[in-house]
Amino acid sequence: MITLEQFEKDIKQKKLKNFYVFCGSDEGLIKECIEKIKKITVEGSGFIDLNYARMSGEKLDVDTVINNCETIPFMSDYRVLEVYRANFLRDKNREDKGKEIDPLRDYVKNIPPYTILIMYYVFEDDREKPGNRIKKLEKSCEVVKVDKLKGMGFQNKVKELFDARGKTIGKAELSYFCSIIENNMSIVENEVEKLILYTGDRSITKEDIIKMAPYEKESDIFNLVSYLSDRNIKGAIDTLNELVYKGEKPHAILAMIERQFKLLFSIRVKMGKGAKKDDLVKEYRLNPYIAEKMMSQSKRFSEETLRRNLELCLDTEVEIKSKSVDTKNAVEMLMVRSMMKK
Repeated sequence: MITLEQFEKDIKQKKLKNFYVFCGSDEGLIKECIEKIKKITVEGSGFIDLNYARMSGEKLDVDTVINNCETIPFMSDYRVLEVYRANFLRDKNREDKGKEIDPLRDYVKNIPPYTILIMYYVFEDDREKPGNRIKKLEKSCEVVKVDKLKGMGFQNKVKELFDARGKTIGKAELSYFCSIIENNMSIVENEVEKLILYTGDRSITKEDIIKMAPYEKESDIFNLVSYLSDRNIKGAIDTLNELVYKGEKPHAILAMIERQFKLLFSIRVKMGKGAKKDDLVKEYRLNPYIAEKMMSQSKRFSEETLRRNLELCLDTEVEIKSKSVDTKNAVEMLMVRSMMKK
């Protein structure tokens, strides 16, 4: 298993593998990696439509994958097949795909030299790690774990997005933008585009960023609730403390937790009635990426548990308003109670 940094070094030296598996929590970065592979293999051939294929990993069809891999490239040295959202590679995928992967695992040991097979899946949250199914493939492929960029690496990547669009942003403004935006390149690209359209020909100011960019607290609340679903009180308390450190008031955090449980409950109910991602995006006005994460998180709770947690939020709110209790302690007790089995 290699890092994003090592992958980029290999690509610059044109050291290619015939089979890649990307995994990580930032789909935007993963897509950038795939574009780099395409750029040095099939984009210059003039026949990219014939030498590049893309298929969904929602339903694994080994025969189709193998047939695509066996197809000889047209006027090119390579043919690239991308299998996106290959969730069958995740150990905790509810559908047992273990046996179905076996033929694929056997096939890729002798994949044609002209074929580059790429698969990827996105972690449900920042705490997920590659599982046993990935490890079993490591001998036959290059597994690239795409961790989120941090510090100057993140700032430099964001600056590249502004530069590519011909927009200049000051160092102080760039630093502030990176400090409040969620560290996910798919989301960052959308927010950069919004900020550029909003400011037009003039310079970007801190006030513009404050007005247009969403605060990272939404991601923090998502992670906090994920910790609650795993009954990880330490992770939940650490996230609560981090929010308080960033300046969020405990009563505001309680409101955000309640909103999250309410949205998860609604999504859980809608999914039970057959609603798909596009339906939820439209009804709740969610970013498609966020909608997918919310759908995944809602599955970690039963409807009964989500209903009970909403009641606990309301009880805590009443307790804070009617009694002289420490608000932060009350939120901590809420989190503990939400993890107790009924």
